[in-house]
Amino acid sequence: MCYGYDGHGALRQSLSERGLDRRGFLKGAAATAGGVALAGAGATAAAQATARPAPNRPIVPPGLISIQLYSVREALGGEPGFDATLRAIADFGYPKVEQAGYYGRTAAELRAFYDEIGVKCTSSHDGISGDQAGLDQKIENALTLGQGYMVVPYLNSSSLSDWQAWAERMNVEAEQAKAAGLRYGYHNHAHEFTIDLGGGRTPWDVLTSELDPGLVHLEIDIYWVVTGGINSGEGVDDPEGFTLDVIRRAPQKVLQYHVKDRHADTGDMADLGTGHIDFPRIFRGHRVLEYIMENDTPDVTPLQTARVGYDYLRNVRMR
Repeated sequence: MCYGYDGHGALRQSLSERGLDRRGFLKGAAATAGGVALAGAGATAAAQATARPAPNRPIVPPGLISIQLYSVREALGGEPGFDATLRAIADFGYPKVEQAGYYGRTAAELRAFYDEIGVKCTSSHDGISGDQAGLDQKIENALTLGQGYMVVPYLNSSSLSDWQAWAERMNVEAEQAKAAGLRYGYHNHAHEFTIDLGGGRTPWDVLTSELDPGLVHLEIDIYWVVTGGINSGEGVDDPEGFTLDVIRRAPQKVLQYHVKDRHADTGDMADLGTGHIDFPRIFRGHRVLEYIMENDTPDVTPLQTARVGYDYLRNVRMR
């Protein structure tokens, strides 16, 4: 549900259209849980990485850690409020944030506040613009905030022509973003791997074949790729291997990760280090420029999720 979009709903719809249902989804989650001993349990790995002295260096440089602000949206819009929540995130150690909405403020006002608390907004989730004026404003806001990236967070259709048109439009937007000094990316959910557009072709096939690798990069959401692999049947036995295959086969560069964990029993999102995903294996297989903590549905409170996520990424080590 990155930035308000219903990823689980899109997944359920795509599975229903293929004659599958939630029972298959849970079966895939259970199969993953049974295979954890082979793939490496995320929770066990996290405990080992942080509980014993590790001879190897941390995997994630602290300067590359970020947080998708949608994870703390309830705290931003409620209690303790926007300013207090962002100050807490800065106190936890996060040097960067990925924007998800403006909360009634202008880009200039947000930039001034981020500068005050010592946090950089380096990325944002923004949909495809409706017209040139919308794109111009999107680029202007990104430059004002000091971003290096802007990312399309969600698309969903069972129509091949829709995905082709979106890819064409993203190439156009990306070219203008590049001219302004910005990197333009696409963020996945699970349904890109489970929708059948005809002949077994998926939205992911369309995007990776038609997005210009010289203009558009990928922001890989690890939770959603793992979930898509399990539900497509291609990643049931080795979801981390499926994820690395997705990364390696894409002609586009993978420059950013969304890092959120997955409960093995339900398939729901989990705070980092409490689920089954073997992040060290994925991080070893492919390094990126931003490791963005996210959990759309915090296990306890948004700020606890943020703290747990930072601590996990700061301490996860090679093994």
